[in-house]
Amino acid sequence: MSEIVRPRRSALYVPGANSRALEKSTGLAADMIILDLEDAVAPAEKEASRTRVCAAIESRAFGPREVLVRVNARGTSWHWDDLRAVAATPAHGVLVPKVDSPHEAARLADALDELDAPQSLRLWVMIETPRAVLAAAEIAAPSDRIEGLVIGTNDLVNDLGALHVPGRMPVLSSLSHTILAARASGKAVLDGVYNAVRDTEGFVAEAAQGRALGFDGKTLVHPAQIGPANAAFGPSAADVQRAHEVIDAFSQAEAAGEGVTVVDGQMIEHLHVVHARRVIALQAQIEALTTAA
Repeated sequence: MSEIVRPRRSALYVPGANSRALEKSTGLAADMIILDLEDAVAPAEKEASRTRVCAAIESRAFGPREVLVRVNARGTSWHWDDLRAVAATPAHGVLVPKVDSPHEAARLADALDELDAPQSLRLWVMIETPRAVLAAAEIAAPSDRIEGLVIGTNDLVNDLGALHVPGRMPVLSSLSHTILAARASGKAVLDGVYNAVRDTEGFVAEAAQGRALGFDGKTLVHPAQIGPANAAFGPSAADVQRAHEVIDAFSQAEAAGEGVTVVDGQMIEHLHVVHARRVIALQAQIEALTTAA
């Protein structure tokens, strides 16, 4: 698993056509803001929304939050203009929907190079079709500019002819496959959205499932989902305390010439120490992000 770069517990989609939403999003507690030029924007509003989104990024009003722009898909009349515009901003990343093959992923990375986009502009790709799921490992791998994968469960469920059901049984294999693909290449990976914005209990359950599966965080469609996502994907106080206990106990064991120890009746070895250090590092970065905001 790659070293944690920054917290990505919550990634809120913000419609690029909605000036009020853009302004409000600058003060929200989401770790990531995804300014959306795709699904949330009507064709007649595409160009104006692009200008509005780029201006919002240039204002640097989002502070320390990671800011991505979801551009329109390859093959649309807006795609290359979107890429060109975002490449000229201080955005942290560009999110491209409906990437189905490693060739497409490599071509997108090359396009950003051709546009002289700084290496700080990272490429994120959406895995939202059966073909993309099956090729996810290859899609994640062709360029160092690729930062992560975002699974698009709405499109995936639709393409499978499946149903949205509690527990997500129809797409569990696809979720796990995508996580494996991301981790094999050392990339981040974000869970899909939960559509029922008033169903807090259902969201909390799905976020807990996503965390258990191994996602770094969850994409969101409403600000009310930010708090539950941050709680689900961030370490609790008990997690942090446990991490310190594991590190301390293992250090004492090593000093005594032993390679394993026991904490609260559980065997502890080096891999548990690696995880404990990751927990502490993530918490420190969350606290730094909160303080800077």
